[in-house]
Amino acid sequence: MKFHYQFNMRDVAKIVQNLILAQPTSYKQNPMGLVRMWAHECHRVWLDRLLLPEDISAYMNYMRNGLKELVEFKEELVFAEPLIYTSFITMCKGHEPSYKPVEEMDELKNTLEAKLLEYNETVSTMDLVLFNQAMEHITRIARIIFQPCGNALLVGVGGSGKQSLSKLTSFILNQEVFKIVVASNYGLADLKTDIQTLFTKTGVSGLEMLFIMTDSQIIDEKFLVYINDILSAGYIPELFAPDEIDTILGKIRGEAKSMGVLDSPETLMKFFIDKVRKNLHMGLCFSPVGDAFRFRARQFPALINCTTIDWFHAWPRDALIGVA
Repeated sequence: MKFHYQFNMRDVAKIVQNLILAQPTSYKQNPMGLVRMWAHECHRVWLDRLLLPEDISAYMNYMRNGLKELVEFKEELVFAEPLIYTSFITMCKGHEPSYKPVEEMDELKNTLEAKLLEYNETVSTMDLVLFNQAMEHITRIARIIFQPCGNALLVGVGGSGKQSLSKLTSFILNQEVFKIVVASNYGLADLKTDIQTLFTKTGVSGLEMLFIMTDSQIIDEKFLVYINDILSAGYIPELFAPDEIDTILGKIRGEAKSMGVLDSPETLMKFFIDKVRKNLHMGLCFSPVGDAFRFRARQFPALINCTTIDWFHAWPRDALIGVA
């Protein structure tokens, strides 16, 4: 299989979004730090999508060629591990978010263990072993859902930690987790009601929320029609009745007016949808086992095109030993 990737502006935007989080003072007279951040962002946008060794090798060749055209730094220094950038370490220390490199894995581990302890004391007990791969996934998930309109597609077999790490990440970023409760009589109308609740909380109250949904909860393929619409357009046609829309617009009118938005149904509705898209993040936890994931990716293209993918590969030896 020959490596091929179609260049698009959405991927460029994903890189630029995180680059502008960096504080200029951290990179003044530090070109190596800036180049390493560029390499990290490229890895997160493109490398994280690849599975086959030959595709990964082809991608790294593109990166090496690009590096030679841009700068004269040695590639072993640019790609030296750990190549991890995140903004939540400064947040956890009480500072403004600043996109900085993780110099030592011990620093990252100490921060995450402190937040895990806080989570267990305030939310619910979650027994996690924070081995290196798990911590890397947390930084990747945080990178995705920290940004407005950021949606994550986490792909891995059951038990690989997709949901647990997503919950911890949302807690670190002060986001509320929302999950549907699927019973034997749960149907499309129930999902619609739950999504109405999500839209009201994120679009009216302004709460930042992570909607975690697993493939086992998709008991009806029509569920994915709603999910596809949220990812691609940010709204589901006829989600609210006309009288419900009037109530919503009435609640956000004052806020919209203070931000210079025209007082018309069309502009207020756009303001509401933009606010939902900014505050509502999807965390889709899917398994690659079987044909369902492949079929759904073809039928509902927003699952791939409008998310950032993070593959949960097999645990390395240190992880197995740590968990054991």
